[in-house]
Amino acid sequence: MTLITSTERRTAVSRGRWLTWATLMYNSLEAVLSIGAGVAAGSVALVGFGVDSVIELAASSAGLWRLHADIDPLPRAQTERQTVRFIGLSFLALAVYVTYYAGRTLLSRRAPEESVLGMVIAIASLIVMPVLARAKRRVAFRLASGALAAEAKQTQICAYLSAILLAGLAFNAAVGWWWADPVAALAMAPLVAWEGIQALRGRTVCCDDTV
Repeated sequence: MTLITSTERRTAVSRGRWLTWATLMYNSLEAVLSIGAGVAAGSVALVGFGVDSVIELAASSAGLWRLHADIDPLPRAQTERQTVRFIGLSFLALAVYVTYYAGRTLLSRRAPEESVLGMVIAIASLIVMPVLARAKRRVAFRLASGALAAEAKQTQICAYLSAILLAGLAFNAAVGWWWADPVAALAMAPLVAWEGIQALRGRTVCCDDTV
């Protein structure tokens, strides 16, 4: 990675903070709407998506902490390690939550109701999250930060989960496949758990071909 000047670093940090605050605001709204709509419809995938938004809030807060510590090399290095670990644990927490509640729903054979609001939320996230994730990966690349790359990856995973969620809700609404909802939720878990393990191992990539 090419070294950047202190001015360029400050600019990247400022952009990173703006993007992180935008993520925090969007995910706050997403969490409230998703959990509310999921509880109303009895949709474990939708509630799980809302909980993912809460976990993303925690991860983004950790990313913001990492950005605030960027200027001084020693605090930056310490915060980098702690942030990566925290984000890795947040991935694993989400995987456990989704697996438990989706499995419980399959065993109880509880059919969720249709949720138009849930589908609107999923579509909106499919549009917003890839844009935020790509911009944050660029910042992570500029700052050579694995922690910020991991946080950007979690934002990207939110887009993947949106697609899975939308498919599950659509199948339930169109053809009454009640099991599509918890199966969609279970499909989230391996991807999320894998990213958590990678983050805990310190195997985050901040300079991939998508920046």
